[in-house]
Amino acid sequence: MTGLLAQAESATDAVNALLEVSRVNEVCGPDPSWVCERIYDWTGSEGFASASVWIVDKPLTVLIILLLAVIARRVVRRAIDHMVERIASDKKHAEEDEAARTAEEGRTWDPERLADKMKQLRERTERASQRATTLGTLFKSIATTIIWAVALMMLLGEFDVNLGPLIAGAGIIGVAVGFGAQSIVRDLLTGVFMLIEDQYGVGDVVDLGDAVGTVESVGLRTTRLRDIAGTVWHVPNGAIARVGNMSQLWARVPLDLDVAYDTDLDEAMAIIKRVADEVWQEQGESTTVLEEPTLSGVQAFGADAVTIRVMLKTEPSEQWATARLMRRRIKAAFDEAGIEIPFPQRTVWVRSGEPDGENGERRVSAFETVASPMEAEDPDTDGADSDL
Repeated sequence: MTGLLAQAESATDAVNALLEVSRVNEVCGPDPSWVCERIYDWTGSEGFASASVWIVDKPLTVLIILLLAVIARRVVRRAIDHMVERIASDKKHAEEDEAARTAEEGRTWDPERLADKMKQLRERTERASQRATTLGTLFKSIATTIIWAVALMMLLGEFDVNLGPLIAGAGIIGVAVGFGAQSIVRDLLTGVFMLIEDQYGVGDVVDLGDAVGTVESVGLRTTRLRDIAGTVWHVPNGAIARVGNMSQLWARVPLDLDVAYDTDLDEAMAIIKRVADEVWQEQGESTTVLEEPTLSGVQAFGADAVTIRVMLKTEPSEQWATARLMRRRIKAAFDEAGIEIPFPQRTVWVRSGEPDGENGERRVSAFETVASPMEAEDPDTDGADSDL
């Protein structure tokens, strides 16, 4: 009998517990919070328990979500700042080591050349720091957007907002916007990778396919450069299929020089090598040759001349000034040695209009003419000669 009473009491307790849980679920919802349960247990009032959900529970949950979002944002931003500082510091140390080596090697250099070299090293350090800062700002913006988007979804879920239709609608809008703005997205992604890979920077002379010039600004969406005529080009990053940077680390001058076929080639090559070595050893203000020039020798046999090639390795963006100086000095050296730089020559056949002879043949004569440089490049002159 006692056992049956004990079983009845335990069954009653179980039923009462189930009823209590059912009442709590009715008052506080299917997933009751700790605050609502405690207030219902303490007061036994459904009104107080229901009110606590909106007075205490929901605001407390919102506060916790916002606090976690702020903490996560601060932690992520600090981690990104630390990464940027480390990258900039590593680059700065590398540039300082290179500057020390340059100062050691530059004891015998011209003071202007050493100053220019140190200035280039400082500019490279600043460029690396600016690039790291730009990427850090971009990554912090992306991280902040993701964190607050997740926090917003959690807040909407706390207020029993059905997120399914919102996510579906946002997905449809995202697809539509992405399809319409895919070129902008492509530009932005390409700009990010360009900054990460350091393909070019402000002050570099680059070939972007349709535009060639000096870079004035590098953005996430477009690159602005100015060509030799002063025209400013705005090139979308996504439209850049290839990049030719003519100002990175070092440059090379392949200089082809024409001499007449009756020229003593050994003498001509000796003069070219001597002039190139003089330019290398002088290290003037407008040209900086990094190493001894290389005389490649006879490069080609042309229709009117023999081509001799000499190669010079220069500082970035100094190849054009070096080439101009070399041409001027080699021209003077050739004139002094009596070496001819030949003009293009053509054989012109002139057919007279009156017949000559019993069989009615026309008189034909031939003579050679030497075209001046202006005539050789003038298409109108070529057309007139062909008509003759």
